[in-house]
Amino acid sequence: MKRILVLCVLSLMLLSMGICAVSAKAPTTPKILFTSARDGNYEVYIMNPDGSEKVNLTQHPDGDSGAVWSPRGDKILFASNRQGTGVRDLYLMDPDGSNIRRVFKKKVKGWRHRPAWSPDGKQFAYNYTDWDRRKYGHYLGTFGEEDAEPLPYGNGPAWSPDGSEIACSVSHQFGSRLTFINVRTRETEQPLLDKVLLWQYHPSWSAAGDRLAISGNKHPIPDIKDKELHEARELHNVWGNKGTIYIVNRDGTGLRQLVDEAGPRALWPALSPDGSEVLYTQEINGQWQIFKLDINSRVRTQLTHISRNFGGDWFDPAYTLAVAPQPHLLSTTWGDVKKQ
Repeated sequence: MKRILVLCVLSLMLLSMGICAVSAKAPTTPKILFTSARDGNYEVYIMNPDGSEKVNLTQHPDGDSGAVWSPRGDKILFASNRQGTGVRDLYLMDPDGSNIRRVFKKKVKGWRHRPAWSPDGKQFAYNYTDWDRRKYGHYLGTFGEEDAEPLPYGNGPAWSPDGSEIACSVSHQFGSRLTFINVRTRETEQPLLDKVLLWQYHPSWSAAGDRLAISGNKHPIPDIKDKELHEARELHNVWGNKGTIYIVNRDGTGLRQLVDEAGPRALWPALSPDGSEVLYTQEINGQWQIFKLDINSRVRTQLTHISRNFGGDWFDPAYTLAVAPQPHLLSTTWGDVKKQ
């Protein structure tokens, strides 16, 4: 009995050491990942939530983008064409930009891009685009495995905090719909009707999993078949600039517009872990810049000011746990646990 007790204590000590080692690599204060071309090509950067202390993490001559934090903040997943073929693939790195390695050993002809972590950190969803063979969709991958499983058609995956579903956008002839894919059954659900918002894309979950920020455009694309080319382009730009940022409940109710339509389009929202703020990208003076909006006060802060910048992914150590969520064992939501 004494020997068993000693083994248990040693096991707990080793587990604690492992958890501390992982946590030591993660940022100790809130951080935002984003993409910028300020050094001449697209690179992955990190900054504070107020826009200060911007640091280039990738520093590579080929383009890097779409970086997302692992659930514990100890790794970063991003897309890059650094394999030299012009094809984008997925890579991992540490939070300081070191230890960059490819996720897949097998090369493919298409692009793997726009990744999203599962809450337990073991899997990831991503877009796959093969322009030559006109093959589009997204897949479910597992770290350490070469094979990936196709998911129901969609674009721009975002994994729910409880791990049960993946939000994405599904295009159709006249628009696109916010779609939820049940990870276990692969069944899909589209709670937000076209008549409420015609175009629905770029979903971002709240930490509690009760609502999402999305890009949206409630206007139909103008019929430009019989227009002169320059006029057709102008009409399409006018339509595009009506795209903006919304927030909506998971069940499709409570749709609320956060950013006015006036001015260039607003894209790529990312909710803060506490759900009080949202990042988004908007063109200012001919360049894409990143803004932060307080959802309640509507106070807007411009976080980037030079060159082209877009996207954003938050990490806050206050909203992480050292264990993976297990929805079938929880009596409350994952987001409520993380708040405690």
